Amino acid sequence: MSGFNQQFLLSVMIIVLGFIIKRLGWLGEEEGDSISRLIFNVTLPCLIIYSFHDLTIDASLFLLVLSGMLYGFILMGFGYLFFGRKKGKTKGMLLMMMPGLNIGLFAYPLVEGLFGSEGIRYFGMLDVGNALITFGMCYIIGSFYSGKNQLFDARSIFKKLTRSVPLMTYMIVFLLAVMKINFPSVVIDAAEVISRANMPLSLLVLGMFIHIQMAHSERRELSQFLMARFGVGLVVGLLCYFLLPVSQMVKLTLLIGSILPLPLSHLPYAVEFDYSRRFVGTTSSLSLVTSFVLIWLVATLVM
Repeated sequence: MSGFNQQFLLSVMIIVLGFIIKRLGWLGEEEGDSISRLIFNVTLPCLIIYSFHDLTIDASLFLLVLSGMLYGFILMGFGYLFFGRKKGKTKGMLLMMMPGLNIGLFAYPLVEGLFGSEGIRYFGMLDVGNALITFGMCYIIGSFYSGKNQLFDARSIFKKLTRSVPLMTYMIVFLLAVMKINFPSVVIDAAEVISRANMPLSLLVLGMFIHIQMAHSERRELSQFLMARFGVGLVVGLLCYFLLPVSQMVKLTLLIGSILPLPLSHLPYAVEFDYSRRFVGTTSSLSLVTSFVLIWLVATLVM
């Protein structure tokens, strides 16, 4: 348990460092966006290749893919239950924000430090299902309620999925594992070296992205959203952990996964569909802090 607390303390220190760097003006959000692209297009795919290169296929991995998708539909259902009576763009914005998990930038650095490559594999499979929700369902919901009369365009959704370098890396590595084709050792060695930058860069960027600015009139909706999102997550996660007859690592993946923060993709969606960028940005930042605290509390009790 001391190693667990040490990893969380280290993560907090790097996140705070990122926040301080932004506040001092050494790096801004534009640089944060550039570092994020470096993470998603280079270091994270390398981490996936290194962690999955000797993957052994079993049923629990397929269960996690389905769980990532199913949890998105569960959050969507509760979103309609809690916010279905809202009007216009407010309704669309809140419903769009309910599903989706920040696995690539938030979960991976923590999981890598706590569980190593094994944890990356399990959360990686959860992320495959989650990606379909984040780039598919969330985008469709945001478009539907935007008031721009946009029709459902399966081609644009497909393009968004295929342009996700981490998702395509998952697919290729998983396909090669099924076909029992191994990467050359030089590729694995290079991926291992590059992947070491993923955890510190991801945590640093998370600190740079923390931005809390909220009008007084929006605070009630923000608090309602966070209570709904993480209340449902806690209940679902604890039920999975204590009731499902699966391995301990699968239980921990589902428990921690259910209380992860909002994906960063919600912010560009808010810009594209003319939702409140300030509300989405502040809610995403607070979800990072809330998720971090909840994961520490829950993991302290069960690990």
